[in-house]
Amino acid sequence: MTAASAPSGAFPPISAGVVSALVGFTSAFVIVLGGLAAVGADPDQASSGLLAVSVTMGLSCILLARSTRMPITVAWSTPGAALLATTGAVKGGWPAAVGAFLITGALIVLTGLVPKLSALIARIPASVAQAMLAGVLLHLCLGPITGLATNPLQVAPVIAVWLVAMRFLARWAAPLAFLTAAIVIGVHVATSGTAIDPAALAPRVEITTPVFTLAGLVGIALPLYLVTMASQNVPGVAVMKGLGYEVPWRRSMLVTGVGTVLGAPAGGHAINLAAISAALAAGPEAGDDRSRRWIASVTAGIVLVGLGIASAAFGALVSLAPAGVIAAVAGLALLTTFAASLKAALAEPDEQIPAVVTFATAASDIAIGGVSAAFWALIAGLVVRSVLRLERRPA
Repeated sequence: MTAASAPSGAFPPISAGVVSALVGFTSAFVIVLGGLAAVGADPDQASSGLLAVSVTMGLSCILLARSTRMPITVAWSTPGAALLATTGAVKGGWPAAVGAFLITGALIVLTGLVPKLSALIARIPASVAQAMLAGVLLHLCLGPITGLATNPLQVAPVIAVWLVAMRFLARWAAPLAFLTAAIVIGVHVATSGTAIDPAALAPRVEITTPVFTLAGLVGIALPLYLVTMASQNVPGVAVMKGLGYEVPWRRSMLVTGVGTVLGAPAGGHAINLAAISAALAAGPEAGDDRSRRWIASVTAGIVLVGLGIASAAFGALVSLAPAGVIAAVAGLALLTTFAASLKAALAEPDEQIPAVVTFATAASDIAIGGVSAAFWALIAGLVVRSVLRLERRPA
């Protein structure tokens, strides 16, 4: 290989893979930690869950990219983590949540094996699915506002950096907001004299024996499965198709489903096809030679495994944060997704009323019979949509 050909043939896929992994991880790992903690994980279990999803999605990236020679990337379910953050603990606590994660993985595997199940998921109206996601995200997106009100001196720099980055480097806005938060946390630790236990920085895997409960199935597993499929896997396939790649659906569902099952006992909630980071690894940034862009996904996978091994350090950083800082980072990272979900939910005039009902129900944060608002939002939206679409009988 000549010096002139090296940049176009080798370096762009590698650099694109590194960027894809770093952007994906730093933009959303605080959401993953927050979601796991909300459903009952202690700090060690949450760090273990972050390690599990990072390693399984990294290995899945490598496996799918090498076997298909396509730049297929795998990510954790960010909407799923946001869903967990608003769901809260169910009856049975953390073991029941782990059982729900296992069921979610099994459902993803079944989606790859049973074509009729895939077709059923595809029939869920995009307006209802996206409205449910928007309602789930609403409370988290309020984090920057509430944080600024309670702790302006330490939250304001995070918001200011994010805003400037959105103007000039939109792709890096969330990672730069996290970097600013890390600096704020560092200053806070230095000035407060907080001691850091070096042992807390070592990677750890906390295996939890799963418990299967009806509350875990209905309150966590089904909503997590639906939001992962509708907001991650289906859009992920669409993004790749737009870039000229036909993702093998069955193989992708089997790999991500099995990965979810394997990661669940360690606290991993769900992995799926990437959407935003998919464009980073499969687009022009990965080089002009389309036949070599799969290297970007392999590189991303390797970086993600490394980041996962450092998950305890990231968890310790979050645990040392002053009030409001991490909530602000999470909310800022989700604003783009929130805006896109609202836009998709309200795009069709005939779908707006069911979408608004779905959104309002999901945002209400109600829990009936131990079942989270996300599930009832989906039911409410589908019922309203069905009634409004009934043909009027002649008088």
